[in-house]
Amino acid sequence: MNTTVNDLKIIEIPKIKDARGNLAVIEKDCIPFKIKRVYYLYDVPSDAFRGGHAHKTLYQFLIPLSGSFQVRVKDGTNEDLIMLNKPDIGLLIIPGIWREIENFSSGSVCLVLASEEFDEDDYIRDFETFTLFKGC
Repeated sequence: MNTTVNDLKIIEIPKIKDARGNLAVIEKDCIPFKIKRVYYLYDVPSDAFRGGHAHKTLYQFLIPLSGSFQVRVKDGTNEDLIMLNKPDIGLLIIPGIWREIENFSSGSVCLVLASEEFDEDDYIRDFETFTLFKGC
């Protein structure tokens, strides 16, 4: 699989500003897949991390609804650390990218929109297996 960390996208979510507050909207072509699963991470201790896996075919869009966290991404050769801390900015993670979510601030909430329903066979949970999958 030829995907790299350079293929990941930071996407600005369209928002409507108003004196009563902002409204962010995800519809139409905001993200490049139909949403089939939605879940969120919360009450994650600041010294814990989530993720620690890759997907073979699943796309995910991560949004920091509250607070902040960092997403460490790896493609088998390159690595990047991306800070997410604005609820109108999300990270599109494509198949074939290892991810670890870490450094959660107090009260942070990470919303995840996924292109498919849960399928354990789509997960790669061991980094060495991931590098073999990538052909590294």
